[in-house]
Amino acid sequence: MSNAVRKLLLILCLLPVLALGAAACGDGDDGQDEPFRIGVMESLTGAGETYGTVANQSKQIAADEINAAGGIDGRMLEFVVEDSKCNAADAIAAYHKLTDVDGVKIILGTSCSAAMLGVAPLAEADGVILFSGLASNPDIAKAGDYIFRTQISDIEVGIATGNTLWADGIRTLATITEATDYAAGVRRTSVAQFEQRGGSVVGAESYASDIADFRTQLTKLFEADPDALHIVPQSEFSAGTIMKQARELGYEGPIYAETVSVGTTALDIAGDAATGMKAITADLDPANEKAQEVLANFRERYNYVTLPWHLGSAYDDVYITAECLRQTGDDQDADGFRDCMYGITWSGAIGDDYSFDADGEVVGLSRVVVEVLPTAERTADRKYKVLGPAPRG
Repeated sequence: MSNAVRKLLLILCLLPVLALGAAACGDGDDGQDEPFRIGVMESLTGAGETYGTVANQSKQIAADEINAAGGIDGRMLEFVVEDSKCNAADAIAAYHKLTDVDGVKIILGTSCSAAMLGVAPLAEADGVILFSGLASNPDIAKAGDYIFRTQISDIEVGIATGNTLWADGIRTLATITEATDYAAGVRRTSVAQFEQRGGSVVGAESYASDIADFRTQLTKLFEADPDALHIVPQSEFSAGTIMKQARELGYEGPIYAETVSVGTTALDIAGDAATGMKAITADLDPANEKAQEVLANFRERYNYVTLPWHLGSAYDDVYITAECLRQTGDDQDADGFRDCMYGITWSGAIGDDYSFDADGEVVGLSRVVVEVLPTAERTADRKYKVLGPAPRG
């Protein structure tokens, strides 16, 4: 039952001339037969389309499982889905639709950092939960008391990237970065750590999200003769194209990257050009039975997988949400949901016994360093090998 209908019934029940009966005015309808309605904002189009779609599909798998098992104390879980399109303006429009029209107080999303940072001030002011499994910009940590994420902050990506570059003997670096909050955050933290270790950036280029030809920027970077190229895209499409065009221009040096660049779409576009590329990313543990179950179920249902950790993070978010709804019993109780989040410890697809700190940041998860395999060795479920944990400090 919607808030508007509840208010109308309350007004009618206060009018003694109307005999509405106990079913309408008494305790006979307390909302227990209504589903829990939760908002979902993912990038179903735009630069984050590939992983936003994966997140949305994974959330639906989790919701279907919960509902098939009887729901949350007998009540079904229902999603109201809007496309945040991986940018602040569209995310704000989606947010207003979900809150002003649909009346939701709990939103799962967003896929992209720009969208998250655009919406977070509104959610904080309105007392609306915003819970992301994908957005990673470091500034999200200070976005407010109603903002949570299972995605690991890019501070760790930057520190690990800088340390890995230095440990590999890289002393001069060229960077090419998509002009988005996510990509800029990764570049900023990576360069800061690399320079702190003693490295130098000899070339830096950025590009708009609608660019598909990077040869001019890459040519400038290679003229500086860097020891390595660091790429930070927002979309898998640009990631794969940059790698491919870099090799076509004759660049033979090492390439370093981040999570988006090891997505299935990115590596399919890049082909052999991605072989040997190193990236700092989060990865599902092959020994985690829940993670492997989720991956298998996703592939069976949708016949593909990309960025499996993103998939697992989105899946876990739904089950965490279900547990907090079970505790509060009210999809309008954002404060109760917030308190549940601060107190919860969870084990799921992306790890065991993780929790959230006072900033809503996930605690107990970490990233790894991976290296892309040659094309002949890549499979549908294994496109890179894990070299070890992301180096901190």
